[in-house]
Amino acid sequence: MLRQPNSETQFAILAAKAAGRILMEGFGTGVRIEQKAREIDLVTEFDRRSEALILGRIRKAYPGHRILSEESGRSPAAPALRGEARGEGGSGEEPIWMVDPLDGTTNFAHNLPLFSVSIALCRAGRAVVGVVYDPTRRECFWAERGKGAYCGESRLRVSGNTELGGSLLVTGFPYDAWTNPDNNLELFGRFSKRCRGVRRLGSAALDLSYIAAGRMDGYWEMRLSPWDVAAGGLIAEEAGARVTAMDGESDYLSETPSLIAANPALHAKMAEVILRRP
Repeated sequence: MLRQPNSETQFAILAAKAAGRILMEGFGTGVRIEQKAREIDLVTEFDRRSEALILGRIRKAYPGHRILSEESGRSPAAPALRGEARGEGGSGEEPIWMVDPLDGTTNFAHNLPLFSVSIALCRAGRAVVGVVYDPTRRECFWAERGKGAYCGESRLRVSGNTELGGSLLVTGFPYDAWTNPDNNLELFGRFSKRCRGVRRLGSAALDLSYIAAGRMDGYWEMRLSPWDVAAGGLIAEEAGARVTAMDGESDYLSETPSLIAANPALHAKMAEVILRRP
C-alpha cells in the first residue's frame, strides 16, 4: 500500500512540478544561453525562473527555513555546511532547503530531454526529504528518511547486480575538467575496462534516482555541489543503495561532494577500483 508523503514532501513535489512546467515552456524553443565563470558552465533564463518560483514558495510556506540554491547560493542566514547546519554550532536542527532548479542545464540548452528539478530538505546536516522531478517524462522520484523511496506511487528498489563485470554504471565530469587534472577521466577509463558500460547522462539528480529505480547499477562522481546530490542521494539510500563519499565515509554532503552509490556489495567493489592507486 502506498504510504502518503508528509506535508513537507507534498510541498516539495508540488513546487518541483510547477518548476518543471516552467522549464517545459522553454525546452526546445532556442533559449538564450549565458556562460558562468567557466565556458562549459551554463545558465538560462529558465534556470532563474524555476528557482524564483521554488524559492518564493519556500519563503512563503516556511519563512523560518534557510535555503541553499544553485543560482542564488545561500540565503543570508544560511550556515556553512560544515558549520551550524551540521550540528557544530547552534542547535544543529535548523531546516535548510537545497534546491537545484535545473539540473542538466547543458542538456536543456541543447534540446536534450535529460534534466530535472531537485529539492531536498535537510536537518542536522542530513536530507530528510528528497524530490527529483523529470518534466519530460513526468516522473517524480521522492523519499523521506526511514520511510522508503518512490517514483509516483511505485516503491523503488536498487538493482541486485553485485558483479562489476555485468554492471551498467553512470558518472559525470566536473566543470573544470579542462584545467583540473583530477577530472574523472582516469577513473572513467578504469571502470570502462571492468563493467558492461558507463553512461554520462548530465544530471546527477537523475543519475541517483536511476540508481534507486534499478535502471543503473552504480554511480560515482567527484566535486559536485550539495544541491546536486542532497535529494537524489536520499532517494537512492531509501531504495537500498549505500551512498557515501569516495573515501567511504557516510557523510557525503560536503561543500564539494564526491560520491559512490550502489547496492552494498557493488559499492564495495566500486570503492576498490576508485581507491586503488594506478
